[in-house]
Amino acid sequence: MKKSITPSEIRQTNRQRIYQYIYQKESVAQQDIAYDLHLSRPTITTNLNALKEEGLIREAGQIENEVVGRKPSAYAIQPQYRVSIGVELLSHLIKIIAIDLYGRKIDRTVFAIDFQPTDAYFKAVCARILQFKDDCQFCDEQVLGVGFAMQGLISSDGQRVIYGKILDCTGLHVSAVQQYLPYPCRFAHDADSAAIAELWAAPGLDDAFYLSLSRHLAAALILDRKIITGRHGHSATIEHIQMDPDGACCYCGKRGCLETLCSLRTLQWDLEDLDAFFEKVRAADRRAQEIWITYLKNLARAINMLHLIYDKTFILGGYLAPYLQQADIDYLYQEIAEQTPFSEAHDFLEVSRMPKHNITIGAALPYVQAFLEKI
Repeated sequence: MKKSITPSEIRQTNRQRIYQYIYQKESVAQQDIAYDLHLSRPTITTNLNALKEEGLIREAGQIENEVVGRKPSAYAIQPQYRVSIGVELLSHLIKIIAIDLYGRKIDRTVFAIDFQPTDAYFKAVCARILQFKDDCQFCDEQVLGVGFAMQGLISSDGQRVIYGKILDCTGLHVSAVQQYLPYPCRFAHDADSAAIAELWAAPGLDDAFYLSLSRHLAAALILDRKIITGRHGHSATIEHIQMDPDGACCYCGKRGCLETLCSLRTLQWDLEDLDAFFEKVRAADRRAQEIWITYLKNLARAINMLHLIYDKTFILGGYLAPYLQQADIDYLYQEIAEQTPFSEAHDFLEVSRMPKHNITIGAALPYVQAFLEKI
């Protein structure tokens, strides 16, 4: 027997539909809500008043139109009714960001501290997060949660590091930070966080392979707008595909991994000053161009191999993304064409839409997404 919908469930559904409509439109008049959602004016008025009283929405001036007479009031959500915090844990740095319900940056800070899997380290990091929260003038109930992104594989529930060779933190449990913070906390793989930010910036993106081209190489597999980590949590760990058994030593202990060919450390340059490297490349400095061409050849080889397995859009992200020019993309296509047996269209490589703060934003976004789904 089909379960009947109760009046309470109808009211909750109407509330959700109205809030989501205002969220999507950003600024909207009452009559537009009634027309598009096919709801009565009394239902709209009751819900708008309730949402305003809760602080979820606000009146935002008037709607400009060509109709003579009184202009209708505009309604918008309160984007900072709830906020989320994203943190990136690096070997020598901590990056912290706060985002609103639209995923937009409110504030950001960076401070130097050497990573150590110790209680003293996590206590110090959490003290910085709480200070950052106070500096932003957030109250505790505003904060949806704190996402910690790091260079390591994470359990599917976000509670534990299952492989943390770079930071030497395998087995680390989220309780290390949760004990010092009064908000929900979760861990996330840095490339997965970047891919989440990419999905947020591209509502039409369904399937893709995200490449994080940074100090270390990493990737994320996107299928049906979900990050696929696999049965054991190491899907898309392309950095450990062995290309040359006699090659350079990788941090995993093996030799000739893609990490040794496609991470930015292979540029043999100060990664804090990539501007200077690419100034030399674009100025046709011979040594810089040789290094860059070698890197692109290795990257093309990796992309071709992966594209033969997963024939979807490839997104080039990470520290490298802002420096990529169309000439570099064309060169990658040229190299791939020489390696693949197929006649590939030059349409599957894209540069990241969110190369800036994408990891910290992506670490914070799951809490925003969960809030919006339940509101």
